[in-house]
Amino acid sequence: MLRVFYLLILVCCVLPTAFGLLGVSLSSLGYIPPLGMHHPSFDGFAMVFDWQGVWRSIAMTIYSTVASTYLACIITFAILQASWGTSFWRKIEVSLSPLLAVPHVAFAIGFAFLFAPTGMGARVMREWFAYDTSGQSGADLALVINDPHALGMILMLALKEVPFLVLMSISILQQVNVKQIEKVSASLGYSRAQAWWKCVLPQWLTKLRFPMLAVMAYGLSVVDVAMIIGPTNPPTFAVLVWQWFNDPDLSLLPRASAGAVVLFIISLMLIGLARAVEWLLTKGWRTWQYSGRRGIAFPGKIVFMGLLTLSVAMMPLMLLWSVAQRWRFPDLLPSRYSLRFWEYEWASILGTIEQSIVIAVISASIALVMALLAHEYRLRYRLQVPGYIIAVPMLIPQLSILFGMQVATLYLSSDAHFSWVCWAHVFFAFPYVYLSLDGPWRSYNEGFTRVALSLGKSPLRVWLKIKLPILLPAIVFAWAIGISVSLAQYLPTLVLGAGRISTLTTEAVALSSGFDRRVTAIYAIWQALLPLLFFSFAILISHLQVKYRRLSIKGLLPDEYLSRKPRHS
Repeated sequence: MLRVFYLLILVCCVLPTAFGLLGVSLSSLGYIPPLGMHHPSFDGFAMVFDWQGVWRSIAMTIYSTVASTYLACIITFAILQASWGTSFWRKIEVSLSPLLAVPHVAFAIGFAFLFAPTGMGARVMREWFAYDTSGQSGADLALVINDPHALGMILMLALKEVPFLVLMSISILQQVNVKQIEKVSASLGYSRAQAWWKCVLPQWLTKLRFPMLAVMAYGLSVVDVAMIIGPTNPPTFAVLVWQWFNDPDLSLLPRASAGAVVLFIISLMLIGLARAVEWLLTKGWRTWQYSGRRGIAFPGKIVFMGLLTLSVAMMPLMLLWSVAQRWRFPDLLPSRYSLRFWEYEWASILGTIEQSIVIAVISASIALVMALLAHEYRLRYRLQVPGYIIAVPMLIPQLSILFGMQVATLYLSSDAHFSWVCWAHVFFAFPYVYLSLDGPWRSYNEGFTRVALSLGKSPLRVWLKIKLPILLPAIVFAWAIGISVSLAQYLPTLVLGAGRISTLTTEAVALSSGFDRRVTAIYAIWQALLPLLFFSFAILISHLQVKYRRLSIKGLLPDEYLSRKPRHS
């Protein structure tokens, strides 16, 4: 039975990648029979590279992706180096869930509210530092939103991905055994910073490969965030391809498909670049690991507190915007307050919230069950799909496979938009859920299961009574991650929903492009609040489970010892 479920997982979460790539590849060559195109050609690629400004768009996309990815990696290493194994690490663990809960779109909207030319940053500079932001120099200083060099998007993406990389690093550092490395390094005369650079970094960077590639793929193919704070003339290449897909002239569809194929090729090149950098630092050029005792101690604690302060400041700012009836620049606070925007939007937003929650819960629950079955299959059978195949949806641009998936759904059932959106969310949430459970499943002591089976218990009963209680916090947390991923999906909802399925993310992105900031703030608040509620639920379950186990141990140990018969020599 487990093999049947594993085959179903492959059909639902692995094979669509191949069909999606095949569909978009055929379309890029001009072979679209429903549109009367039966003769393959490379005209679509010619139209892509003939577009004015396309090379600047591609170059800007590549450098912004690489810069944001490695900036996030450096910040993550600085935080781990300064806080792992210290009392400050407990504060990071407590703060990690709220930081992870904020979706990219909500974070981007809050970032825009802070750093726009008329945002809170410019207001504070003018009020507190007597800096005139009305002049050209002040406008240039404040312009990190929609700037032509994508600097604001680089900074925003790097800061948003740091909590994810920190979370993925927890199980990695537990496997590396940092405490033992620090002891051995100290005995050889190395400081903590030197031990982290020369001993921990190579092992950590190698094991962080998949999360790093996932971050890089997201930065390359992100559309919603780029539409909010990215450059506009020209936009990033992913936004440009998305605009081509939305062109009403269907004869230009090969151009959009060719752009998606080019985006996929760029992603493969960046994956190769990342692997080359990893090989160079860990194997190719190793003299830095033993040439002297140089090692920089980054101020990781200060960096994390800055990230936490920035994230915390966004929610009050969005709340303030949602009730601001009149807020002129450069006033620090609104001159008039009103709840009328909440009253006007509540009727429409309530249905969107309900639909978003339903889709997220269904998708995350299915993805969680599939991840549990996949991990159990991995433990019991040798013949299995490698982990990097399961992680493929994380590593390739969404635009490169969504069009092919959409064509496949049209042949099966063109009216089941809700079901196809749920399936798309499962498809993209499953790798994150699977990856988040990988560390706990590997750290579980299988000796408990073998002992229980030797006592005559059935495998299902052993799993429910022994393994599930031990791994319950990790399972609930993975479920919350799946919900967060589902709530953040933008392109899959639009493409497979055909515009008929609206979620908080699709509405927030649509409203952020020139609509009233007050209404945009309301949608961004709810988009940030929903994942936070589910992460809080996961934390509560974890605490209750730990408390229950402690009480059970305290209650059972005395009876156990009393029931034992004394041994006579």
